[in-house]
Amino acid sequence: MVKGSMNHLALTVRSLTESEAKFYAPVLGFLGYDKVEDIPGKMTLWFNEKAQFAVNLWQAEPELSSRPHARYAPGFHHCAFAAESRAEVDKLHGILAAHGIRVLDAPAEYPQYAPGFYAVYFEDCDGMKFEVVHMPEFPA
Repeated sequence: MVKGSMNHLALTVRSLTESEAKFYAPVLGFLGYDKVEDIPGKMTLWFNEKAQFAVNLWQAEPELSSRPHARYAPGFHHCAFAAESRAEVDKLHGILAAHGIRVLDAPAEYPQYAPGFYAVYFEDCDGMKFEVVHMPEFPA
């Protein structure tokens, strides 16, 4: 591990079973993650060995499950995953459509972020925003 690199992302979802089946399994599977731990009704852990990063999903407590996610309230805004090419971004867009996952912004270039920045934006079952981006160079 590199000092300062991300180790894992832990997210709480309203319905672990539904969120995983409808969103996280197809998206994380496409991104090279494998489910490595499963405590039914409580949590799952997905790991990408090449990226050395994990995504941990937790079942929300029943009394808190009705609270909607608010992207602009304090807390989670969005998470961006890297893609190796524009073609991968486009391929994921097709997978999102095939699974009925809500796309917020279809694949496009966003030069205001970085040269060659190409991304698709989408959200999970709870309204949490995700992005997959191909960025050939990181702006200095």
